[in-house]
Amino acid sequence: MCGIVGAVAQRDVVDILIEGLRRLEYRGYDSAGVAIINDTQTLRRVRRMGKVQSLADAITEAPTLGGTGIAHTRWATHGEPSEDNAHPHMSGDIAVVHNGIIENHEKLRIELQEQGYIFTSQTDTEVIAHLVERELKDSSSLLNAVMATRSLLEGAYGMVVINRTDPERMIVARSGSPLVIGHGIGENFVASDVLALLPVTRKFSYLEEGDVAEITRTDIRIFDAGNIPTERAASESDIEHDAGDKGEFRHHMMKEIYEQPLAIANTLEGRLIGGKLNLEALGDLSDIDQVQIIACGTSYHSGMTARYWIEELAGVACNIEIASEFRYRKSVVRPNSLIVTISQSGETADTLAALRLAKELGFSRSLTICNVPGSSLVRESDMALMTRAGAEIGVASTKAFTTQLVALMLLTAALGRANNMNAETEKRIADSLTLLPGLIEKALGMNSDIEELAQHFADKHHALFLGRGDQYPIAMEGALKLKEISYIHAEAYAAGELKHGPLALIDAEMPIVVVAPHNDLVEKLKSNIEEVRARGGELFVFADEAANIRPASNMKVMSVPHCDDIIAPILYTLPLQLLSYHVAVIKGTDVDQPRNLAKSVTVE
Repeated sequence: MCGIVGAVAQRDVVDILIEGLRRLEYRGYDSAGVAIINDTQTLRRVRRMGKVQSLADAITEAPTLGGTGIAHTRWATHGEPSEDNAHPHMSGDIAVVHNGIIENHEKLRIELQEQGYIFTSQTDTEVIAHLVERELKDSSSLLNAVMATRSLLEGAYGMVVINRTDPERMIVARSGSPLVIGHGIGENFVASDVLALLPVTRKFSYLEEGDVAEITRTDIRIFDAGNIPTERAASESDIEHDAGDKGEFRHHMMKEIYEQPLAIANTLEGRLIGGKLNLEALGDLSDIDQVQIIACGTSYHSGMTARYWIEELAGVACNIEIASEFRYRKSVVRPNSLIVTISQSGETADTLAALRLAKELGFSRSLTICNVPGSSLVRESDMALMTRAGAEIGVASTKAFTTQLVALMLLTAALGRANNMNAETEKRIADSLTLLPGLIEKALGMNSDIEELAQHFADKHHALFLGRGDQYPIAMEGALKLKEISYIHAEAYAAGELKHGPLALIDAEMPIVVVAPHNDLVEKLKSNIEEVRARGGELFVFADEAANIRPASNMKVMSVPHCDDIIAPILYTLPLQLLSYHVAVIKGTDVDQPRNLAKSVTVE
């Protein structure tokens, strides 16, 4: 959600900024812009609606050179998508880019207007530009002006400020929205994601909550929330990813679906050795009596699945809650409780705020399951279980979800081992995880059949997904995937709830997707399927061959490779991902960057 890139160097930085924005396109945006200070201390701003390519074309038509600049891709919050609302925003000699939401912007806007400042946008960000310009009149430096401005802001921000009259300096500030500093030789950079800067540096420092930094070509000075000079250790990134490379695939999403066998193998590396689980990195969990999982979106679905595993296999009480709900209600914390946060990016605003609240409430320990080393959740949690999925570019999460499930199964085993799980159950988990990458490869062999099946959804406007037990969250994830990339309204229900309302929706125009592994609930599920058939519903069933569900006049059955029902939720995710992908392709939507959505949700 929104991307920031900044640079201060002796060389021209325009191409660096544009390439950085391209690498952040996956985050979702509606406009893009740059502001550059050239050798004659001229500040030029260029903004365009739509894709980064439109901005690049505008700069090609009227070349802009300069050694200091900032760039931004905007995902609209305050103010509709428009060129006037695009970043950077300016006030006099000041230019600003900003991620986050300034909650007291209306009050500040009125105050500034009364002082004669003219607003040209509807955004909350423009108040920052005017405030810095105002504070600079009474400050000895741009750094002090930004520090003074920061004290007036309420809400979340990651911002970068430049001044036309001080061209070899950037000031950055972080409160609730991530920023990373890239170290160069005779040049330095800033971005909201390390991916933006990989072409120019591999050395990064992550700003902590409340930090302000002054960045020049040769120096980086960082100050903490109390304006006290501090150090933030620099580390080398080992990310090996070209965000623009789709390989042989048409979309990033399909590439990432096919990367899942390798991604899962990476998650298991060092944690599954010779068919045995190595869980030492999670430490001693014998004092944990309760687990509270906090997450959003797809990560919430992985947490819902884990609740079944943790209680059934590990014998530990487990609750799961949406982060945005948890942080705004009164909670009761039981003694010896572990808070588990789940996030692909590690920067999800609601999840991060929920973690901070959980610490105040007195949870014993905190663990995050995350894909991004160095992210805020990783740094602020007591423990981290990295999923190692690799960079995920498609907005609709695929490999991040399945690797989260694998990591949660490892957590389940660790809790079970600490809670006297029997050796047979632990061996069953280890054996199933050993086979999982190969089973995922087999499931990918369903692709051509699912592509054909997707034709049945081409003219549909609604769909219903059904599952029972630990397949219910997988049905929810399947419905989410379909709605977010094909724009078909899709809902998921626990199949046993059909008689309590959803049956009223059933007709020949409503596709019903069912996940049916061969488990203890399969006979119950067959009864639910018959309830739908009797009312003329069109059924699409993904079933284990051993479940003995056969095609019928209004029911198509897709055979899924047989697996132990412990890992069935992970395996059955694959055909639902493929279904949503092919339906979206048929409907002609933007698969990798669906409308109105962002990859990393860093605002509330």
